[in-house]
Amino acid sequence: MIFDTGFIIDLMNKNTQALNKLQELMNKKELQYITSLTIFELFSGLSKSQKPEEEKKKITTILIGLPIFDLDNQCAELGGELDGILIKEGKMIGAIDSMIAGIALTKNMSVLTRNIKDFSKIKGLKTETY
Repeated sequence: MIFDTGFIIDLMNKNTQALNKLQELMNKKELQYITSLTIFELFSGLSKSQKPEEEKKKITTILIGLPIFDLDNQCAELGGELDGILIKEGKMIGAIDSMIAGIALTKNMSVLTRNIKDFSKIKGLKTETY
């Protein structure tokens, strides 16, 4: 399962639902991944923080040991196609979410997110929420 950025942020903020979902996944021994795009989004947010050192510590603590899927050519191509299709259909979700979906579909993984509204627009993408 690929963790969306929102889930990681909820873990950093000690959101009860997110913590319970993480525990559930750990109990089921579900494989857990993030994408390099989530790292980008987290560090983009870090630069806007009032307490960047404190936030950076939270980020590194949460991410430690999580395997990372990079945006390789195959994932980028699929993500780009998805993004273009959604734009053409008037269902734009944002480029980063399209890229995350491209990674998830290429790796045959589901995405754990609160953002079901956007990710559900992508045909064939498995999502889960908390």
